[in-house]
Amino acid sequence: MSTIVRIDDEAIDTDGFIKNLKLTGQFEGLVEQLVRDRLAVHAARKSGIRISPDDVQERADQFRRVKGLHRAADTNRYLDALGVTLDEFEQFITDSLYEEKMMQQVCSDKAVEEYFQLNSPRFDCIEVSHIVVDSEGKAKEMMSVLSDDPESFEEMAREHSVADTREQGGRIGRVLRGALRSDIEAKVFNATSQDLLGPFASADRTLFEIFRVDAKHPAQLDDDTAVEVRRLLREDWLAGRAQEHMIRAG
Repeated sequence: MSTIVRIDDEAIDTDGFIKNLKLTGQFEGLVEQLVRDRLAVHAARKSGIRISPDDVQERADQFRRVKGLHRAADTNRYLDALGVTLDEFEQFITDSLYEEKMMQQVCSDKAVEEYFQLNSPRFDCIEVSHIVVDSEGKAKEMMSVLSDDPESFEEMAREHSVADTREQGGRIGRVLRGALRSDIEAKVFNATSQDLLGPFASADRTLFEIFRVDAKHPAQLDDDTAVEVRRLLREDWLAGRAQEHMIRAG
């Protein structure tokens, strides 16, 4: 096993490094990202995407500028320290370009527009505030008070809520579908502006939550929504590609 790093007389090799990643729960995430990257590269090659030598040179030059490697000798020393050959570096740059170009196709402006049009209800947006307390009795009492005096919501949140939104008067802000617990979401998104909902118990019934719907916004393809659509396009596409390959742990 090759040594990754030394601390005095202790040598940490690749086997020990991988075991540490597994024990700290970081290994699975790194492997998942590696698989996702490779799936995109395989798909790009299969789809006929072309990477020119000029593309590779431009991206390699950009990499070197970011790392402060202004001379060829600086680059060689940097790669030697990593144990990476020039051919391996070129392959890394080429694969990163394949992945990037593949994702540009998957998440093109046209694809984003089509996905949004087909799934627009899921991008409805609401603005909500909440109060979280530690007993059902207290929550019901607050609901009763708020029904008579809805203007006291922010004051009651600051005084009684145990959530980290208390300093903002309980304001959560804008949320899309999928950001709330499913049973709560259905009621909140079907409510009208200024409706009070709850109390909703946590799974272990140690906390109880009251919601106020502050505003409702029909779906629109703004910048924030486009970011979320591209994320969903990537996830759906990668899930489809994963089914085309046999992926197993080593």
